[in-house]
Amino acid sequence: MNADGAIGWIIAAVIAVLAIVGCLLCWKFGRNALQKSYEKDKGSIDEQRNRMLDDVREESRAIKKEALLEAKEQEIKLRSEFERESKEKRAELQRLENRLNQKEETLDKKEDNLAKRNEETTRQQNALKAKELELEKKFDEVREQHDKMIQEFEKISQMSREEAKQELINAITDEAKRDAAGMVKNIEAEAKENGERKAKEIVSLAIQKCSTEQATELTVSVVPLPSDDMKARVIGREGRNIRTLENATGIELIIDDTPEVVIVSGFDPVRREVARIALERLIQDGRIHPARIEETVEKVKKELDQQIKEAGEAAMFDCGIMGLHPEIVKLLGRLKFRTSYGQNVLKHSIEVSHLAGVMATELGIDATLAKRAGLLHDLGKAVDYEVDGTHMQIGGDLAKKYRENNNVVNAILAHHGDVEPKTLEAVLVQAADAISGARPGARRETTTNYIKRLQKLEEISNGFKGVEKCYAIQAGREVRVMVKPEQVNDAQTLFLAKEIAKKIEQEMEYPGQIKVNVIREWRATEYAK
Repeated sequence: MNADGAIGWIIAAVIAVLAIVGCLLCWKFGRNALQKSYEKDKGSIDEQRNRMLDDVREESRAIKKEALLEAKEQEIKLRSEFERESKEKRAELQRLENRLNQKEETLDKKEDNLAKRNEETTRQQNALKAKELELEKKFDEVREQHDKMIQEFEKISQMSREEAKQELINAITDEAKRDAAGMVKNIEAEAKENGERKAKEIVSLAIQKCSTEQATELTVSVVPLPSDDMKARVIGREGRNIRTLENATGIELIIDDTPEVVIVSGFDPVRREVARIALERLIQDGRIHPARIEETVEKVKKELDQQIKEAGEAAMFDCGIMGLHPEIVKLLGRLKFRTSYGQNVLKHSIEVSHLAGVMATELGIDATLAKRAGLLHDLGKAVDYEVDGTHMQIGGDLAKKYRENNNVVNAILAHHGDVEPKTLEAVLVQAADAISGARPGARRETTTNYIKRLQKLEEISNGFKGVEKCYAIQAGREVRVMVKPEQVNDAQTLFLAKEIAKKIEQEMEYPGQIKVNVIREWRATEYAK
């Protein structure tokens, strides 16, 4: 190695040493700087931490103080509520204790009273037992005496006690029946002598003054058609026209093989009339379709409501009656389309009103009240298709509802004898109703029902003991009963007539009244030889 190389190595070594020394110096100085910075930051952080700890301690002391205050307030509040509730409980317990003490005193008093009563009752029972024993002894003595007397009587009369008792009862019964029959016969004879003549005069006068025409009406209406082709138009495509009309009116249309005729069937006469008029108008118009049918039916209903109101007002004015409730006037108008046994009910009601009024005038009682009751007596028939019950009960309820006079209500309820009539006007309405329904031509009855009614009359009459034969005469208005004279005496004929009439009333339904004649005939026959 030459000198230059050695110098180069020395220089390089010096430089390396210097570099190492420089690095060591830099590291030392940097470390000192970092040490100073760390110590400075550490002092700042400690200072900040101490301040934060002081703040937290102050805040915790404040929160603790506030919580203590709140706890004390809550404690005071709870203590006051507890003391108040305790005071109330003590007061309530004191009251209950006082009441229990009072009840205990009352029960003690009652117990004492009961003890005294028990003692008194025991004494009375002992006294009663003693008296009962004494009475039993006396009763035994009386019974022995009675048995001895009965035995003596049986020996004398040669009859047992039961036979003697029955004999006595029969004798008293026969005597009472004879006396009662004689009294009833005398009373009826006297009443008939004076009453029949006057009654016939009044009834005949009333009938002469009030005779009216009657028209028979059915529960079906017949609508004529211009031709059989019209039936198809009435039915419509797939039956839509006839269904619409039936739904709108509630009435059944019967289209059968009868030529050029449609039958309108239904039990409600007002709905039937609506259907009949609507169908006639539709046929006359020629335009038959669902919309037109509904329009026509509504129009006819309005017109018929007006007709019903006018018919009720006309009936009211015809009878000279004022002040009827508007709803009652409408119900009267509905009777124009109602029939009973073929008799128009509105005309029948007007006739009954006139008859009752005439008879009331002849008897000198309130004719206006009698006419009012007569006009309204069948009011229930206006809605008896819609309401359950008899037409008498329905009519009475309607009259009460619309504040009619109580005497009018009684006349309505009693005109068929279901209720006892309370006034003479009610009796007159009953009689006028029977006259109007029973006179010739007033009502229509089928031959079958007529024959059945006559057979039933004779069957009821033949069912009584002692009846030999009977005949229903005068179209079922009278039944004549022939009795066997050896089995039924004169006194028993009166009772037999009443029993037959009572059974007819219970088992039969008939218009008007039925007369029961019981005839007893005794014939003595002898031949001269």
